[in-house]
Amino acid sequence: MKHRMLECLSFKSLTSSSGSSYPPLPPSHGNTTEITPVTSTQSSPSPSVSREYKNAVEGNSYNEILSKIEDHVHLVDGYTDEDSHQQLIEQVLYPDRKCVQEALGHAKATTLTRLVSTYFDQSETTSNLCLLLHRSVHSARTMYAPLIDLLAVLPADSNLITQSQCDRAFDVFLKLDSQDNPFRPSPDSQNFSDMCSCFSELKQQIDRRLGKSRSRIRLLRRVTAGSALCFIITAVGVVVSAVVITTHAIVALAAGPGCTAHIPHPNTMKKRELARIAQLDAAAKGTYGLKHHLDTINRLVDLLHTAVEGDKLLIRFCLQRGKDRHPIREVLKQLRNNHQRLLFHLEDLEEHICLCCNTVNRGRSKLLNEICLHQTL
Repeated sequence: MKHRMLECLSFKSLTSSSGSSYPPLPPSHGNTTEITPVTSTQSSPSPSVSREYKNAVEGNSYNEILSKIEDHVHLVDGYTDEDSHQQLIEQVLYPDRKCVQEALGHAKATTLTRLVSTYFDQSETTSNLCLLLHRSVHSARTMYAPLIDLLAVLPADSNLITQSQCDRAFDVFLKLDSQDNPFRPSPDSQNFSDMCSCFSELKQQIDRRLGKSRSRIRLLRRVTAGSALCFIITAVGVVVSAVVITTHAIVALAAGPGCTAHIPHPNTMKKRELARIAQLDAAAKGTYGLKHHLDTINRLVDLLHTAVEGDKLLIRFCLQRGKDRHPIREVLKQLRNNHQRLLFHLEDLEEHICLCCNTVNRGRSKLLNEICLHQTL
């Protein structure tokens, strides 16, 4: 049935520019640092957004992460060994799981601790997903390498391509057609859409907890103001009562401090609540930033998946017609138009993967710092 459907397609519909799987390149495709961190299907970015994106891509942390990933790709053959993948996570993720567990080990089991722990777990999962996705970027480049090498030596005018070159192209098509789409989601993996949903839910929980903490701060401020007035009234009362003090009153005053010693001072409670707010605020900002990155990455993955499927459809259509020179020439012409866009979007996705890992590390570092600053409260 699938074969018959392909036969029904006209060659013109497959090779027309309007049917291309790729959106047009942005005007600044020669310099990817000027592209906004969203897909090219959206409106042009403002200068400030482009500048922030450029600064992030050119930053030391970003380049360090990219260098570690590239070194890993070159050193590990096949880039699929699970042990080596775990080593890469340990190199890229910072602070690592051990540091986080040690810091949280001293904290009491509270709603705050649970939310913070969930943030650390989900941010680590995000880095893991990003590094796994980089495998797909690497696989796509490896998959397209023979085709790109072929296009580099073929005449730009498809009418000048010889029969021997068409035969070589046919062999390249066979190899490319036999490989799976690198951006096809694995059935047993948690995709980026699921992670976006997790972060949305976590953000809502953090926001609710932040609201409660801020309400407590307002209450404590009123209590502190009331305590100051109470202190003045009490001081006057002590002077007056000193004239008529009795033995029973002395006993009562002696017993009073013992009855209230276990209640923390409002200022102490206020400091603790402010520390909680600082931690929650760090987690909320980190969660928001990661969700934004994951949304962008998810759109880029969908775009690349569709683009590769479009190329494979063209190639399969050609293969079904054997080594006839005319369809091979036309498919090569269309693939030449497509491959620059493919390379651009692969580079764009790789940048966002590294930016997301960098955002993970910044958020984890800030939150862990807040935890360590207030461990004694």
